[in-house]
Amino acid sequence: MIWARLSGLADLVRPAPTKVQPRQRLQIEVGKRPVYAIGDVHGCMAALRALEAEIAADATDYPDRPLVVMLGDVVDRGPASAQVIDHLLSASPAFDRICLAGNHELAMAAFLSAPHPQHEWLGFGGFETLLSYGIDEAALRQALARTSRLRALVDSHIPDDHRQFLELLPILLETPQHIFVHAGLRPGIAIEIQHDSDLVWLRDDFSSDYAEFGKTVVHGHTPVMEPLLSPHRICVDTGAYATGRLTAVKLVVGDGPRLLTVSHHNA
Repeated sequence: MIWARLSGLADLVRPAPTKVQPRQRLQIEVGKRPVYAIGDVHGCMAALRALEAEIAADATDYPDRPLVVMLGDVVDRGPASAQVIDHLLSASPAFDRICLAGNHELAMAAFLSAPHPQHEWLGFGGFETLLSYGIDEAALRQALARTSRLRALVDSHIPDDHRQFLELLPILLETPQHIFVHAGLRPGIAIEIQHDSDLVWLRDDFSSDYAEFGKTVVHGHTPVMEPLLSPHRICVDTGAYATGRLTAVKLVVGDGPRLLTVSHHNA
């Protein structure tokens, strides 16, 4: 199955732990405003625009301004990662937005801080992301022969605001009812001492229902044929770059979760 293959690939390229500054963890009140959590976009700009249009239309019945939570992995693999970041840097007239870090954002940020031809990121979506910035494929392949060439090429194409976007992404968002995070949580460990690397790289077989955390954990990262909806755990990564299906879950206090999915191939 495609899901097993993709999950295995991601595990193979998980980098060794390094000492980095911990990412911000947010706690907010949402009241009665609708919250829409969007799964892994992976450079699929057209699918994201289509899903955001669905969200904007769906939220018109609510007096409170909706909140969209991007669950990470907005970059890599798909064709339009640069355009996705540009889009996310612009405020939406229809809703507020919080973007969380995924493993692909952390890998991209690490690469940009020290470009190297052998960097792991280039092998799991980074090459496609660099092309989305208008870098010529032949020029990129030539630059991979020498670190200084690669750094010069990358530095001339990646805007500073995109670098800052990647560096400042928070790792977790907590509301009174939900915990939003890219990959999930490690059972048996208090949330406040869970490592950032686990929050974006963790894989499991969904056997942990997360009841111990007292809230519903909403995440992406592990692609599923159909979104997982359980009392304490929701997964909405439907493999947009491979399937064309991008999914969000709508969460409103007092109502059950509801899914919104768009299909947009070649996005």
